[in-house]
This record gives sequence, C-alpha cells and structure tokens, in this order.
Amino acid sequence: MASFNKPRKNNVNPQEINKFYIQEHLLLERRIRITIMSLLLAALLFTTIFGTLEDPLQYTFSKIGNRFNHRILFVFWAIFTGTGIQSSILTLFKLENYKGNLAYLFIVLGTIFLVITALVPAFAEKYPLWTWIHVVSAGLYGLFLSLGLAPFIFFISKENPRLRLVIKIWSVVIWVGSFFWMFLLGNTGIFELWFFGSMIVFLLYLSLTLFEEKIVKRSFLLLKGEEDLNKGIEKIFVRNSKIKKKR
Repeated sequence: MASFNKPRKNNVNPQEINKFYIQEHLLLERRIRITIMSLLLAALLFTTIFGTLEDPLQYTFSKIGNRFNHRILFVFWAIFTGTGIQSSILTLFKLENYKGNLAYLFIVLGTIFLVITALVPAFAEKYPLWTWIHVVSAGLYGLFLSLGLAPFIFFISKENPRLRLVIKIWSVVIWVGSFFWMFLLGNTGIFELWFFGSMIVFLLYLSLTLFEEKIVKRSFLLLKGEEDLNKGIEKIFVRNSKIKKKR
C-alpha cells in the first residue's frame, strides 16, 4: 500500500487521502454486510426447508436426519447454518470492537458442538451411548451460543440505548419462545425451527442496523462540509480516481 509521502509529491492533498481511505473502508463494510446477510438468509431458507422435510410436530431435526434418508443433508445443514451464525456474530464483534475474548471462544465451540451433534448417530435403541453424546453436544451448542452472545447483546444495549428495547424483545422471542414451544409440544421440530429461525432473523436485524450505523457515520465524514450532496458524491469518485492514478 502506498505511503502518505508518495501522494504528497504528486500534489495530492492529505485530507483527500484520508477521505480516500474512509471511502475504501465504507465500500468494504458494505460488501461484508451484503455477504453476511446473504449467508444468514440462505441459512434461514435451508433451516426452514430441512425442518419441514418431515412433520416438525412429530420429528426433530435429529430424527429427520437419522431416521429418514437425510443424514448427509443433516450434517451439511449443521455445518452451513452453524458457520453462518458464527460468521455473522464474530463479524459483529469485530464491527463493534467487542473485546470479550471468551465470547469468541464460546461461539466457535458452539459451532463445533452443533456439527458434532449432526455427526453422531442418534438411535437410542441401537446406540444408547452415542445417543447420549448426541443429546449432550446439542445442549452444549445452545449453552455456548448463549454464553457467547448474551454478553455482546448486553454490550450493544449499553452502547446503543435506542436499541435496548428492541433487543430485549428479541431476547424474549428467542429464548422464552423456544422454551415455551418445548414445554408445550415437547422436543419437536417446532422448537428447533423457532430457535434457529428467530436467532437468524435477529442476527439479520443486528447486521442491518449496526452496519448501517457505521456506513452512515463514514458517509457523514466523506460528505462533511458539502452543501450539495450530489456534487459531494461526484467529488468522491473524481478524488478516488485521481489518488489511484497517483498511487
């Protein structure tokens, strides 16, 4: 990457260079937001399709994967959905400069246990030990995901008071709603559909909102002092083109 000294020799204003780098970060954040939201939308669609391959009122995701001919698809779903949720959460950690090191570890461990849950067969009649491991790993996924995400949600609520009420409502929808369906219908696919579906939609909301805040702030820095926004945007492209040529 070019240093600040080189553009100065070509009569490029240091302030323009600073705005150039702001613009590069702005474009990068937009690309990351699109990637993360696309991944989450795909995970939501995949979860809905897989969870309704059989009657979710009778069969959990595990039963759909193990008792029917969907075992490979179950493993692929766990890898794809777990990775999608993990990537979005860790990206939001980085976006908000969240310093909770244990939270990073918990989120990664949660994904590992979700994949283990899908890999381990769950036939209580034939493999009681493996079924027990399957159940424990599923519980550990929910535990580690909660331990990693809950402190971050508290952090966001503290840093963004205007989001506090919305985050509280979503927290109730996800966790209280999931336990409600579990106690009402037992361990069925409805409980899992509710948990993963509401979690993914919540992460979609956070990704849209938090990235939008960063983008607006950077856009304000770029257009600060411009009376005409259209002319200001045009200047940005002209300035970027000039700096790239000088570099």
